[in-house]
Amino acid sequence: MQDPHCHSSSIMVERPAETAFEIMADGLSQGRWTLGSYERREIEPGLVVGTSLFSGRQTYVRLKVDRDRLLVDYDVGPSIDALRFRNMSRVIPGPVLNMGPEQCVVTLLSWRLADQSEAAWMQTSTSHEAEMFLIKGLLER
Repeated sequence: MQDPHCHSSSIMVERPAETAFEIMADGLSQGRWTLGSYERREIEPGLVVGTSLFSGRQTYVRLKVDRDRLLVDYDVGPSIDALRFRNMSRVIPGPVLNMGPEQCVVTLLSWRLADQSEAAWMQTSTSHEAEMFLIKGLLER
């Protein structure tokens, strides 16, 4: 079944969960793998801005980090005033999934806006799937 409301992308990484979580919870580190908000700079702690490789426009992101649960909520928008919850990441430690302690699964979830076009939703979904391989590559180098 294709979920019409939420897209998920996951990948197994050969690194401990805490190590992988750092790339998901650090707004500046994300600027190395997020295609929609690349080459980020920090506005204030927890708030970053980067450039979309698709449109060239600025994309702002506020991170809400839950280290205990290895979870991050991301508010995203074209300006600080337009930020809204759109994405979430979660890192699952390998042993939880009967994997080794030096492995984990990184997951990115995105929710579709009711007025988002099919093309825009496809771009979001496809780019998040590609980003999984960028995350894996950065972590396993």
